[in-house]
Amino acid sequence: RDRRAEGLAVLALALARARHRALGRAGISRRAVELGVAAVAGGAAEAVLAVAGFAAFFVVVAGAELFTGNNLIVMAWAGGKVSLAKMLRNWIIVYAGNFVGALVTAYMMFLSGQYLFGSGAVGENALDIALTKVSLGFLPAVVLGIFCNALVCLAVWLCMSARTTTDKILAIIFPITAFVAAGFEHSIANMYFIPVALFIKNGATAAFWEQAGTAPAGYAALTWNNFLFSNLVPVTLGNIIGGALMVGLVYWFIYLRPERR
Repeated sequence: RDRRAEGLAVLALALARARHRALGRAGISRRAVELGVAAVAGGAAEAVLAVAGFAAFFVVVAGAELFTGNNLIVMAWAGGKVSLAKMLRNWIIVYAGNFVGALVTAYMMFLSGQYLFGSGAVGENALDIALTKVSLGFLPAVVLGIFCNALVCLAVWLCMSARTTTDKILAIIFPITAFVAAGFEHSIANMYFIPVALFIKNGATAAFWEQAGTAPAGYAALTWNNFLFSNLVPVTLGNIIGGALMVGLVYWFIYLRPERR
C-alpha cells in the first residue's frame, strides 16, 4: 500500500511539473509573437528566455517531478543507494505523468483559443515550431537532446549548492536560458509544443487558416506518428545520455565514487 501511495504521489508531482512546463512554453509562444519571431530565433529576446525558466523554478522550489531532471537519480544508483529497478520505475512513472500533464495542458490551451491571438500569429508560430521539430533527422534530434539535458541537469546540480530560494532561481537561469537560446531539444517541453500544434492543425477554425494565409496541407509532416518516432523517441534517448551520463555519472565519478583503500 505504501509503495502504491508513493507511486501515486510521484505521478501527481509529475503531472504538476508537466503543467508548469507547458504553461511556460505557452508563455514563450505568446511572447515570441509580441517580440517578433525573427528576434527570438536569433536569441535576442531576453524576455522569452526569462519565461523559459518559469517551469524550472517550480521543479526545484515546489518539488515537482521532471523526467529529465530525475535522470540524475543515476548517481544514487551508481552509489548503491537505489536499485536499477527503482530508478527505472521512477523514470517510467514520471515520464508518463509528464506526458499526460503536457497533453492535457496542450488541449486545454487549444480550447482557450490562444492560437488565435495576434490575428493567428501565435498559432502559426506554434505550427512552424512543431514542424521544424518533427523534421529533424534521428541523429540530430539525439544530439540536440544530449546537449539540452546536460544543461538542465547542470541547473539541478547547481541548485544542490543553494541555501535560499533566491540562490536556486539564480542557479537555474543561465543553464536553462542557454539551452532555449541554442535551440536544443527537451522531450518534456516537446510533449507540449508538438501536440498543441497538432490540435491546431486538426481543429483550427477556417478563419484561422484564412488569417494565416496557409492550410493544413502545408503541415503534412506534422503528424502524431512523426511526433512520437521522429522527435520524442530520439530526443528522449538524447536527454537520458546528456543527463544521466554526461552530468550524473561524471559528477558521481568525480565527487561521490568510493575511495580505494
